[in-house]
Amino acid sequence: MATPVVQVLDREIPRTGPDKVPHIIRGRMVHLEPLELLAVLKAARRRSARDWAMILIAYRHGLRASEVCDLKLAHVNLKNRQISIRRLKGSLPTMQPIERHRGQPLLDELRALTTWLRERREDGSEFLFLSRKGGRLGRTQFFRIFKACAKEADLPAKKCHPHALKHSLATHLISENVNLAWVKQCLGHKAIGSTMKYVTVSDTQAAAGAQAALLRMF
Repeated sequence: MATPVVQVLDREIPRTGPDKVPHIIRGRMVHLEPLELLAVLKAARRRSARDWAMILIAYRHGLRASEVCDLKLAHVNLKNRQISIRRLKGSLPTMQPIERHRGQPLLDELRALTTWLRERREDGSEFLFLSRKGGRLGRTQFFRIFKACAKEADLPAKKCHPHALKHSLATHLISENVNLAWVKQCLGHKAIGSTMKYVTVSDTQAAAGAQAALLRMF
């Protein structure tokens, strides 16, 4: 089985102020283990329906902080269970399903979004996620929310940046041998090379995979 590499954080890292990420994070590859992800989602749900929905959507669709904050009400269709993903940095826009997850309620997107939209205060804003004062939630605010949830979940400082969510999705899918073309589509990558950065394979794994394939064929 291919072993996922730990993933590289992008440049959405605040460099000054109380939210500064330790220097050791920059250039490193960071993802959350499945139990760590669930712990963060649990902490987020305790905080608010908004925080739970935001973090879950960011993970489930491999979104950057800015992309989560840019989501609009018009991008979400609960009736058809679809969400329109508009990505930055040259990534491809995609239309993706809003999934149920009966085995683990914390991963139930439909429930999370439905709960948040019932509570969402109508203030004339077109954006899906609002700040406490109303209007669009900013990227720095999202960072602070994720950091608070990650700390409550006892994650190490190097994992307290929301971009780890995007890398976690790729890592989790690849570790389960999901077809790379499917992973590419889930993350909105324009080129398969971007997806391949998440994969490393040892000589032993490659040889074992080749032998297993030949045994099935012959």
